[in-house]
Formats: sequence, C-alpha cells, structure tokens
Amino acid sequence: MLGESQIAEIRPTGLGHQVARALAEAILEGKIKGGDQLLEVELQKHFGVSRSPLREAFRELEKQGLVVIVPRKGTFVKRITRQDIEENFPVRAELEGLAARLAASRLDATGLEKLEALLGEMKAAVARGDTKTYYSRHLQFHETFIALSGNELLIGLLKHLRMQSVWHRFAYQYYREDLEKAFHVHREIMNLFKASPPDPAAVAAKVTEHINVARERFLSYLTDYERQAQP
Repeated sequence: MLGESQIAEIRPTGLGHQVARALAEAILEGKIKGGDQLLEVELQKHFGVSRSPLREAFRELEKQGLVVIVPRKGTFVKRITRQDIEENFPVRAELEGLAARLAASRLDATGLEKLEALLGEMKAAVARGDTKTYYSRHLQFHETFIALSGNELLIGLLKHLRMQSVWHRFAYQYYREDLEKAFHVHREIMNLFKASPPDPAAVAAKVTEHINVARERFLSYLTDYERQAQP
C-alpha cells in the first residue's frame, strides 16, 4: 500500500479546460486572429479566473497547435502558413482514407446507425443554415469512422493531425460558403459505407479525395487572408 507521502497531490483541471475551450472557439471562428497576443491580465478579468487555470488553458491550446508560448514574451495565436496546410492535408488525407478503408470492413449495424444519425443532424443543420452545428457534427462523423477503424496507432495519429489548427481555422468559412455541397460529399461517403457489401477501396478513395479538395480551398482562403492583411 502506498503511503500518503508517495502519492502526488492532484488539483481540479475543469476550469482551465473550460477556458481553453472558449478561447479555442474564438480562435477557430476568427474572433481572435493569427498573431494576436493573448494577454493574461485581460483574460483573467474576462473569465474571472486566476493565473493558474489560464496558464493551464494556454498549455492545452499549445498542444492543439492553436497558440505559441514564447518565453518572456507571452502567448500568441499561431499563424497558419502555406507550409502548414501543404504538410498537414496530404498526410491526413491518406491516413483518414486508410481509416475509412478499415472501418468499411468492420462496420456493423450499430456503427452504421451512429454515422447515419450524425448525417441526419448534419442535414438538419444545412436546412437551418446552422454552420456551427454542422461543423460540430461533421467532426463527429469523421471521428466516428476513424474510431471504428479499430487501429489504435492510426486513431492516435489522426487525433493529433486533426487537432492541429490548420484543419480547423478556415473551416467555418469553408462550410458557410456551401453547406449543401459539403453535406452531399458526406452523403456519398455514407452511401459507400452502406453498400452491400461495401467496397473499402472506394470509401478510402472518396474520403481521400474529399480532404484533398478541401486542401485546395484552404490554400485559396489563406491567399485571400494574406492579401487582406497587407497594409
């Protein structure tokens, strides 16, 4: 039996996580721009928290690739570069295609029902013009079939890649422009999963194509963003 002196103390982390989630949402929606500094004093006052949970939130955001912590200077929202997009998307496209291929061979009725339910919520969000809900359910749709691949190494790699800011930062604009088109691609993916029997290669190709098309759009958004940022 371990003695009390051998067990490190723990402290609640919920508050820091809540702050991180609020800041992440503001960054992803573009309310806080790339290069902006997150000022501790202002944020402590805004959230009504002490320095400790705020710094915990900064560390969580750093792990997600949303901020850069510079010693003795502060915490800054990470800028997206062309290299970030060009390095992230092709790797994620291939790995997510592989996850779809594996999932297609393992899907049971429960997995199909979960994917179909999420697709139904995506469709309802399209009808309402609700970009935020669509974005959330879209992420869950991809995360669900990735988890159903059953490959823990692959799941971990994709979790890291999908957490990086390059996957999210232009997503709201991407879906605002044409929710109907974005939904249609996912209906095609769902139909391939539901085929009897499913063709794993076809599902993988469609998912890979979907992400590569998004890559070109994100590069276009970055060009526009850089142009607008010029004095």
